[in-house]
Amino acid sequence: MYSIIKPLLFLLQPETAHRFTLRLFRLILFLPFGKNFIKKIYTHQDERLRRELFGLTFKNPVGLAAGFDKDAKHINTMSHLGFGFIEVGTVTPQPQVGNPRPRLFRLRKDKALINRMGFNNEGVVATVERLKKPRPEGLIIGGNIGKNKTTPNEKAEEDYVICFEALHPYVDYFVVNVSSPNTPGLRDLQDKEPLQKLLNRLQNLNKEKAHPKPILLKIAPDLTNSQLNDIVEIIQNTDIAGIIATNTTIDRNNLQENPKNIQQIGNGGLSGQPLKSRATEVIRYLSETSGKAFPIIAVGGVASAKDAQEKLDAGAALVQIYTGLIYEGPALVKRINESL
Repeated sequence: MYSIIKPLLFLLQPETAHRFTLRLFRLILFLPFGKNFIKKIYTHQDERLRRELFGLTFKNPVGLAAGFDKDAKHINTMSHLGFGFIEVGTVTPQPQVGNPRPRLFRLRKDKALINRMGFNNEGVVATVERLKKPRPEGLIIGGNIGKNKTTPNEKAEEDYVICFEALHPYVDYFVVNVSSPNTPGLRDLQDKEPLQKLLNRLQNLNKEKAHPKPILLKIAPDLTNSQLNDIVEIIQNTDIAGIIATNTTIDRNNLQENPKNIQQIGNGGLSGQPLKSRATEVIRYLSETSGKAFPIIAVGGVASAKDAQEKLDAGAALVQIYTGLIYEGPALVKRINESL
């Protein structure tokens, strides 16, 4: 079905297509036969897919990556596609509109996207109100948190703390996002000293809770091996639960798209197939260097069951998709789970 509608969607601007697709999907679910129809063609259930991780039970290892549902508006809708977990956000303390449009671009020849969304979201209070509503049974929800654009790095900790405290009762795990290339200076927080300080602060708060939640760190694919060594040390020193590898890249090498078009698009994070190999390299390096000391959730270039298996073989415990969903359609989740 997606092969029929995809050419039409690709005639629209990416953000417009995103909204239209979600509205269409909700309409189908609203029809009398809708939910059973979607379940039959887009989901695959099998007890062998269950994963126990961070003290949580994932019904399958395929998740929806952060960025698709920034404000927790579409959890119920997307749950019908058979995801084992959904990560909302990135959420910031205050609402922000993000960067000016256009800010999301397709690179069709590369099966990739470039985005410079800029943490556009309605703020943590609005997200919390939505997360208070009942969720689909057995679905794990992650909360991806960041800082507002106007918050200087020396005060960034407070933004993460605000989001952490507000979301804590309503999500199953946290992701600390210091790796988006679209908030000026954010990646500076990946440096060893500020990152360890931030994670220690959050972990200390976490340990004071009656029911602590797993905290993960989302890292950029553009880190050197030396920086990845620092990440391994920080994870072990702060005792956080694990890593999500990787965020989007600022690298533009080896793209099939016309270089002139790439130049016209300008800044932003690249996701999709061009990121696949580097994301796998980072996962394998972290897994081997640490002696598999902590779990890794893989994201970056997963567009087939083979891609997912490659990430798992490299040392990942779970995988997430986003750009692959845009190019391959909603049946991708089922194909991966059937293969696994």
